[in-house]
Amino acid sequence: MHIPDGFLSAPVWSAFDVLAPPALGIAARRAQRGLDERNVPLLGVMGAFVFAAQMINFPVGPGTSGHLVGAALLAIALGPAAASVVMASILAVQALVFQDGGILSLGANIFNMAIAGVLAGYLPYRLLARAHRSSAIFLAGALSVLASAAFALAELILSGVPVPRRVLLLSMGFFFAGALVEGGITLAAVRAMERLNPRWFRTPEETAFPAPGWIAAAALLLVAAGVLAASTYPDGIERLAAAHAPAWVHAPLAGYSFQGVEPPWLRRVLAAAAGLLLIYGACLWAGRLISRRSA
Repeated sequence: MHIPDGFLSAPVWSAFDVLAPPALGIAARRAQRGLDERNVPLLGVMGAFVFAAQMINFPVGPGTSGHLVGAALLAIALGPAAASVVMASILAVQALVFQDGGILSLGANIFNMAIAGVLAGYLPYRLLARAHRSSAIFLAGALSVLASAAFALAELILSGVPVPRRVLLLSMGFFFAGALVEGGITLAAVRAMERLNPRWFRTPEETAFPAPGWIAAAALLLVAAGVLAASTYPDGIERLAAAHAPAWVHAPLAGYSFQGVEPPWLRRVLAAAAGLLLIYGACLWAGRLISRRSA
């Protein structure tokens, strides 16, 4: 789902680089209304949890994989405004440190997943949770992926990336399969968190947060699963673009690998551990900055 540099044309990536910061600024201002110092640690652990879950690529078609986006999960857990800030922090660290998504295309990736994906995920939850909670959560996860994929696909087409009709239909099928998996994972994750604290997700307006330690432990387990069992196939966007474009900057932990360390599996373990700490720190810093401005 992360668009690398070299795929988007200058007018497209520059337009989203201009659009994304004010959109995030609006989200940050709205997040101030419901965020205080007591809730800030949850932003860090939820960011680390989603980062860890994104490391687990699962097959969705021949030679193609998908992974959790997490926009709907964050929106349900934190509210859409705080979720946008957390998702943007994750995407920034992934681009700058792991070369997962481009630097120039960071604005487009933030818009696709942290803005459009979060809103598309939160809307069905907000509207339907009282009538049929499980369906609303599943639909939230699925729509968040479909919205992000639709914007990414449109941006590639506007940039002149050749997308033959057969490839377009195939990619849409992969995105739909990934959306169904996202919906199922989002529902399972929300239900698991509800078991930790039944009052956490009682209504879309009223939440009571669980102990962050449980979510942090789950993030560590997901990292271990991602290192040992994740699919090595490219995701739908990478497959659609056919090849990796040259990166403008070589990130220090590119490819989620800690270079110069043996054996190879240890490279990914160390890179994943560094990622958890960086994501936690970035989300915690953003949350404290917002809560202090609110105070």
